[in-house]
Amino acid sequence: MRAYVGVTDADWYSFLAARPHITEVNFWQPSGGRSFRILETGEPFFFKTHHPHNRVVGGGFFSGFAVLPLSDAWNLLGEANGAGDITTMRQRISQYRSTAIAPDEDPLIGSIFVRDVMFYPPGLEMESPPGLARNVVQGKSYPLAEEPAASYFDEALRRLLGHDLDGDLELAWRLPGPVFGDPRLAPRRLGQQAFQAVVAGAYHRRCAITGDRIRPVLQAAHIRPVSSGGEHRLDNGLLLRSDAHTLFDAGYLGVDLKHRLLVSPRLRSEFGNGEQFYARSGRHIELPDRRVDRPGREYLEWHLDEKFLAS
Repeated sequence: MRAYVGVTDADWYSFLAARPHITEVNFWQPSGGRSFRILETGEPFFFKTHHPHNRVVGGGFFSGFAVLPLSDAWNLLGEANGAGDITTMRQRISQYRSTAIAPDEDPLIGSIFVRDVMFYPPGLEMESPPGLARNVVQGKSYPLAEEPAASYFDEALRRLLGHDLDGDLELAWRLPGPVFGDPRLAPRRLGQQAFQAVVAGAYHRRCAITGDRIRPVLQAAHIRPVSSGGEHRLDNGLLLRSDAHTLFDAGYLGVDLKHRLLVSPRLRSEFGNGEQFYARSGRHIELPDRRVDRPGREYLEWHLDEKFLAS
């Protein structure tokens, strides 16, 4: 298990710290050219201000990474980007880039999603962690099983979570949690907005069933809905065109355990239509590159048992 300390500026921090209702944020990178592969989903991510303030001011839990056009990041998260409007966001990103953003440019930015965020109250900020030099401008990762980092982050997590972990960070990280409860330490669970962006990225912004790439009609669908006990997890997601999403949720479309498209006979009998889907029946759907990110067996089984209209 690892933790990451990201370096941020006072404007981003102070804007979000004044808005405690925002619990999922975008710790953006001004350029979208570099991926963030340091943490696993659910591992702790802390925020440290630039020198001279140079304090760890809060944190949350890594929820995913996506490269997004700046406009998409704003439309997805709004003020959770740490700015009051998209113009301010553009200005702040521009000042960290080697060349200013042109008026008609919609640049790609790296979006690090952090969920269940909280900021320490004034006076309870922490000193910079051991080994983090003042000239580090992006951040640093730490293995939590090794000293001196272990003691430092034990205290940082206690402050973040507001309860005693009894010294067992690995156990605490793997505590299960219901979506509507206190799931801050549940591994692999994404934040709601991260779910939208990460699913889109994993499916290369292409509908898993039709292959369409028209961004405005693509939606991140839950295989097992959150309202029925599902979670915001990549292996519980599919990127679908809006009409395919509606049909999947209603049970007219399904996916079998070998990731092949199933089409209910009731689509034709009830509506006399759906030939584009029948033509694809039995074909493998588009899948994420990583096997671990593909639709999970337990979620597909639930959808087949509870939603799919087999007859």
